[in-house]
Amino acid sequence: MTPAALTERTVTVGGKDIHVTEAGEGPPVLLLHGGGPGASGVSNYSRNIDALADHFRVIVPDLPGYGRSSKGVDRADPFGCLADNICGVLDRLELDRAHLVGNSYGGACALRMALDTPERVDRMVLMGPGGIGTTRGLPTPGLQSLLSYYTGDGPSRDKLDTFIRKYLVFDGTAIPADVIDERYRSSIDPEVVADPPLRRPSGPGALRTLWRMDFTRDRRLRRLATPTLVIWGADDKVNRPSGGRMLADTMPNCDLLLTANTGHWVQWERAGFFNAVTTTFLTGKP
Repeated sequence: MTPAALTERTVTVGGKDIHVTEAGEGPPVLLLHGGGPGASGVSNYSRNIDALADHFRVIVPDLPGYGRSSKGVDRADPFGCLADNICGVLDRLELDRAHLVGNSYGGACALRMALDTPERVDRMVLMGPGGIGTTRGLPTPGLQSLLSYYTGDGPSRDKLDTFIRKYLVFDGTAIPADVIDERYRSSIDPEVVADPPLRRPSGPGALRTLWRMDFTRDRRLRRLATPTLVIWGADDKVNRPSGGRMLADTMPNCDLLLTANTGHWVQWERAGFFNAVTTTFLTGKP
């Protein structure tokens, strides 16, 4: 596998700058990253871009609030805000439709985009997506660790190390120190510290926001015909693996894969498996 040549650009959507990295040629595939501290598009998909670029035009945005994109999201409807921005990215790239691949926060973005504008989504691959019952009951230990990163005594490398090694992956010893160093540097951007993109809803509109962020309450899910592959790590400590069964039981064209010895970061922990399965699914091969 030859390393793919990457090109970068910035597009403006609704007054926000969205940084986009591209590689490869073919049917367009957007890779939508998770919402952990210091996340960005290329860093989250570092083990997948080259393999997928052999078959697709791979488009990797930094979601609003992350990486080199503008900071700030709509607190009243964060998933809707993300979906609108990604639709805007397609517009700027003059694309009518694309496949969507989304991990966690990015999976919630993909699912909301498919619900709001199904005509713009060909196929979806969702890895431990957010918004699947995560607002009901007590948050998982991993989600609590994520949401508390900017609270209390504020961000620190130790807090990030704990989140990534203990909660994000199955085998924390497999994560190189430089991965954590890079994410920590991104997580302490003053603009991000002042306005963290992912945090618990609060204030008078908090209940309505929580409802909007829970797709299990959205009746449109039963009618969503988009061909979808859900991949969920059996040892996910951030979003409960039971969410995968819920999606498979609700969506009419949804396949489910539960991966052994895997946490929340399937595309990184099981990269070879993920790349092969995703390529097969997105190309529509039986």
